Amino acid sequence: MTVDLPDLAAMDAFGARIAAALQAGDVVALSGDLGTGKTTLARAIIGALGHTGEVPSPTYTIIETYDDVSPPLVHADFYRLEDPAEVNELGLEDYRAGAALIAEWPDHAGGFAHEPACLAITLKKVGDGREAVVTAGETWQGRWR
Repeated sequence: MTVDLPDLAAMDAFGARIAAALQAGDVVALSGDLGTGKTTLARAIIGALGHTGEVPSPTYTIIETYDDVSPPLVHADFYRLEDPAEVNELGLEDYRAGAALIAEWPDHAGGFAHEPACLAITLKKVGDGREAVVTAGETWQGRWR
């Protein structure tokens, strides 16, 4: 499925749509070149879940947690990982317990597309806007249309 995102309002609406269907255990895997809007979409999802504070990019911290939303959320940016095995050193599985995960640069962490609860989104620049190519894992099939 392809979703056109011509402006920031469309990105926010797309984030709200994802947030409305998000459940603990889910992964939203965000891929795309630098500057395609991965962090912008993550912020839209987090905001739609009800978080009202700052949403810093986890580029340097790698993991940010949001326990004030439902479901609890982990926002991770794996861009700086040099080897997928580094995910184990971060304790990602501990963070994920009972939470949903937004993963930027998921391929740097070994990928999540094999997980049935993965909503894989590849963002691309199209003119002044963006386009999202969405692949829903098995458990998203009934929730995503």
